[in-house]
Amino acid sequence: MNIAVLSDIHGNYVALQAVIDYAINQGADTFVFLGDYVGELAYPQKTMEMLYSLREKYKCFFIRGNKEDYWLKYKAKGERGWKEFNSTTGALYYTYHNLKPRDLDFFMSLSYKEEIEFDGLPQITICHGSPQKVNEKLLPDSENTFVVMDNNASDYILCGHTHVQGKIEHNGKKVLNPGAVGISHHCKGKAQFMMLRGASETWVYEFVSLEYDTEKVILDLYSSGLSEKAPYWCKVSENLLRTGEIAHGEVLERAMTLCKKKYGECSWPNIPEECWQGAVSEMLR
Repeated sequence: MNIAVLSDIHGNYVALQAVIDYAINQGADTFVFLGDYVGELAYPQKTMEMLYSLREKYKCFFIRGNKEDYWLKYKAKGERGWKEFNSTTGALYYTYHNLKPRDLDFFMSLSYKEEIEFDGLPQITICHGSPQKVNEKLLPDSENTFVVMDNNASDYILCGHTHVQGKIEHNGKKVLNPGAVGISHHCKGKAQFMMLRGASETWVYEFVSLEYDTEKVILDLYSSGLSEKAPYWCKVSENLLRTGEIAHGEVLERAMTLCKKKYGECSWPNIPEECWQGAVSEMLR
C-alpha cells in the first residue's frame, strides 16, 4: 500500500503537478487529500481539473477543508460581502467567481472526516483541521490536541490546516501533518506532502519537501489579474512562495491593529487598503 497524502493546495497547480509526478514515480497507488483545494492563487480551475483527472485513474479520498466551507457559505448567502480590488477579500472573490457549479457540487459532497481502513493495517482518521472541527489546529504540546487524540477511535490522525509539516505522538497514537502543497510555512517555499506505506501491520511514513517552479506561480498572480484584485494579499503570497515566512494571518492581524489605531475600531472585512499597505511595508522587507 503506497499512499500519497496531500493538504492545502490553495490553487497551486504547479506544485500539485510536481507532487503528483513524484508520488506516482514512487509507486503511489492511492491519494488522500485533506482539503483547501483552491484559494489564494491564480487559475483555480487548473487545480480542479487536475483533481478530477487524477480520481479517474487512481483511488482517491477527499475531505472538506475550511476553504470549501467559504465557497459554499458564500453561495448560500447569495454572494454578498466579498469585493474585487480589495486586499482583504479580493482573492476570495476571484476564486469563487472562477469556480464552476461542478466544483461547488463536489465540495458539497465531501465530509469533514472519514475513517479509512486497508486490510491488515491500522485504521486512519482523515480530516482537515481536527476530527471534531474543520478549522481547529492540532498543535504540538497542546493539551487540547492530546484530548482530541485520546477521544479519537483511530491510532492515526492525518490532518492539515497549519501548513506546517510534522508529527505528534501521545499515548501510542500519532497525528501526522503532511504540510502544505500550495503555500507551505517555514520550508523556504517548497511543496510539502507525505508518503504513507503499509508494512508488517503498521504504517511507515515519509515527509517529503519538493522544489518546484515558484516563479511560474508568482507570474500567474500578475498574468491572471489577481494581483490587481487583491494587491497586498498577493504581495504576502509572493513572499510566502519564495521564503515560506510571514503568513497571511500575521499581516492581516497587523493591518487590523493599524486600522484600530487610526480609526478607533476595525472589523473584518472592512480593512482600508492604507492599513494593508502599512502592514506590508513594515513586515515584508
